[in-house]
Amino acid sequence: MANFSGTWKMKSSENFDELLKALGVNAMLRKVAVAAASKPHVEIRQNGEHFYINTSTTVRTTEINFVIGEEFNEETVDGRKCKSLATWETENKIYCKQTLLSGSGPKTFWSRELRGDELILVNLVFTHCDSPLQRGNQKTI
Repeated sequence: MANFSGTWKMKSSENFDELLKALGVNAMLRKVAVAAASKPHVEIRQNGEHFYINTSTTVRTTEINFVIGEEFNEETVDGRKCKSLATWETENKIYCKQTLLSGSGPKTFWSRELRGDELILVNLVFTHCDSPLQRGNQKTI
Protein backbone atom coordinates (compact mmCIF):
# COMPACT_ATOMS: atom_id res chain seq x y z
CA MET A 1 0.00 0.00 0.00
CA ALA A 2 1.31 3.43 -0.98
CA ASN A 3 1.79 6.26 1.52
CA PHE A 4 -0.06 9.39 0.35
CA SER A 5 1.13 11.50 3.31
CA GLY A 6 2.63 14.86 2.47
CA THR A 7 2.01 18.41 1.37
CA TRP A 8 1.01 18.74 -2.26
CA LYS A 9 0.89 21.74 -4.62
CA MET A 10 -0.88 22.11 -7.96
CA LYS A 11 1.32 21.50 -10.96
CA SER A 12 -1.41 21.52 -13.62
CA SER A 13 -5.18 21.59 -13.99
CA GLU A 14 -7.27 20.51 -16.94
CA ASN A 15 -10.98 20.98 -17.70
CA PHE A 16 -11.94 22.40 -14.28
CA ASP A 17 -14.16 25.11 -15.81
CA GLU A 18 -15.88 22.47 -17.97
CA LEU A 19 -16.37 20.26 -14.92
CA LEU A 20 -18.04 23.10 -13.00
CA LYS A 21 -20.17 23.94 -16.03
CA ALA A 22 -21.37 20.31 -16.20
CA LEU A 23 -22.37 20.62 -12.54
CA GLY A 24 -24.49 23.69 -13.34
CA VAL A 25 -22.26 26.32 -11.70
CA ASN A 26 -22.87 29.77 -13.23
CA ALA A 27 -20.17 31.60 -15.20
CA MET A 28 -19.29 34.16 -12.51
CA LEU A 29 -18.88 31.54 -9.77
CA ARG A 30 -16.88 29.33 -12.14
CA LYS A 31 -14.46 32.19 -12.82
CA VAL A 32 -13.91 32.73 -9.08
CA ALA A 33 -13.60 28.99 -8.41
CA VAL A 34 -11.12 28.40 -11.22
CA ALA A 35 -8.92 31.30 -10.04
CA ALA A 36 -9.07 30.19 -6.39
CA ALA A 37 -8.41 26.53 -7.18
CA SER A 38 -5.35 27.28 -9.31
CA LYS A 39 -3.03 27.17 -6.29
CA PRO A 40 -4.55 24.86 -3.66
CA HIS A 41 -2.53 23.70 -0.67
CA VAL A 42 -3.25 20.02 0.02
CA GLU A 43 -2.12 18.20 3.14
CA ILE A 44 -2.65 14.45 3.40
CA ARG A 45 -2.04 12.40 6.52
CA GLN A 46 -2.37 8.65 6.26
CA ASN A 47 -2.26 6.00 8.96
CA GLY A 48 -2.81 2.64 7.28
CA GLU A 49 -6.29 2.84 5.76
CA HIS A 50 -7.27 6.03 7.63
CA PHE A 51 -6.92 9.29 5.68
CA TYR A 52 -7.14 12.97 6.58
CA ILE A 53 -7.13 15.39 3.62
CA ASN A 54 -7.12 19.18 4.06
CA THR A 55 -7.45 21.29 0.92
CA SER A 56 -7.07 25.08 1.24
CA THR A 57 -7.65 27.74 -1.40
CA THR A 58 -8.15 31.49 -1.12
CA VAL A 59 -11.93 30.90 -1.15
CA ARG A 60 -12.46 27.88 1.09
CA THR A 61 -10.90 25.08 3.08
CA THR A 62 -12.25 21.54 3.06
CA GLU A 63 -11.35 18.68 5.36
CA ILE A 64 -12.26 15.04 5.03
CA ASN A 65 -11.49 12.11 7.30
CA PHE A 66 -12.20 8.62 6.08
CA VAL A 67 -11.29 4.98 6.29
CA ILE A 68 -11.00 2.95 3.11
CA GLY A 69 -14.14 0.81 2.71
CA GLU A 70 -16.30 2.86 5.13
CA GLU A 71 -18.87 5.49 4.10
CA PHE A 72 -18.21 9.08 5.14
CA ASN A 73 -19.84 12.50 4.71
CA GLU A 74 -18.34 14.87 2.16
CA GLU A 75 -19.26 17.67 -0.24
CA THR A 76 -18.96 17.47 -4.00
CA VAL A 77 -16.65 19.96 -5.72
CA ASP A 78 -19.68 22.26 -6.17
CA GLY A 79 -20.72 22.05 -2.48
CA ARG A 80 -23.53 19.46 -2.54
CA LYS A 81 -23.64 17.17 0.51
CA CYS A 82 -23.04 13.51 -0.20
CA LYS A 83 -22.09 10.13 1.24
CA SER A 84 -18.81 8.89 -0.15
CA LEU A 85 -17.13 5.51 -0.26
CA ALA A 86 -13.42 5.24 -1.00
CA THR A 87 -11.86 1.95 -2.08
CA TRP A 88 -8.46 0.84 -3.33
CA GLU A 89 -8.51 0.56 -7.12
CA THR A 90 -4.83 -0.44 -7.16
CA GLU A 91 -2.13 -0.34 -4.49
CA ASN A 92 -1.35 3.25 -5.60
CA LYS A 93 -4.86 4.50 -6.42
CA ILE A 94 -7.91 5.36 -4.32
CA TYR A 95 -11.28 5.60 -6.08
CA CYS A 96 -14.23 7.33 -4.39
CA LYS A 97 -17.91 7.26 -5.39
CA GLN A 98 -20.07 10.16 -4.16
CA THR A 99 -23.84 9.71 -3.62
CA LEU A 100 -25.96 12.83 -3.09
CA LEU A 101 -27.89 12.97 0.19
CA SER A 102 -30.78 14.87 -1.40
CA GLY A 103 -31.88 16.15 -4.76
CA SER A 104 -30.61 15.00 -8.09
CA GLY A 105 -27.66 15.84 -10.25
CA PRO A 106 -24.79 14.35 -12.17
CA LYS A 107 -22.95 11.36 -10.73
CA THR A 108 -19.58 12.39 -9.30
CA PHE A 109 -16.45 10.45 -8.41
CA TRP A 110 -12.86 11.26 -7.54
CA SER A 111 -9.61 9.36 -7.51
CA ARG A 112 -6.16 10.01 -6.12
CA GLU A 113 -3.20 8.13 -7.52
CA LEU A 114 0.51 8.18 -6.70
CA ARG A 115 2.77 8.05 -9.75
CA GLY A 116 6.36 8.38 -8.63
CA ASP A 117 6.57 11.68 -6.75
CA GLU A 118 3.31 13.03 -8.21
CA LEU A 119 -0.20 12.82 -6.78
CA ILE A 120 -2.85 12.79 -9.51
CA LEU A 121 -6.35 13.92 -8.49
CA VAL A 122 -9.13 13.30 -10.97
CA ASN A 123 -12.70 14.50 -10.48
CA LEU A 124 -15.24 12.83 -12.74
CA VAL A 125 -18.73 14.06 -13.57
CA PHE A 126 -21.13 11.95 -15.58
CA THR A 127 -24.11 13.74 -17.13
CA HIS A 128 -26.58 11.40 -18.83
CA CYS A 129 -24.49 9.18 -21.13
CA ASP A 130 -21.86 11.79 -21.93
CA SER A 131 -18.16 11.18 -21.58
CA PRO A 132 -16.77 12.18 -18.20
CA LEU A 133 -15.11 15.54 -17.64
CA GLN A 134 -12.06 15.51 -15.41
CA ARG A 135 -9.58 17.66 -13.55
CA GLY A 136 -6.05 16.69 -12.63
CA ASN A 137 -3.78 17.80 -9.80
CA GLN A 138 -0.12 16.87 -9.69
CA LYS A 139 2.51 17.20 -7.00
CA THR A 140 5.44 19.55 -7.32
CA ILE A 141 8.60 18.99 -5.36
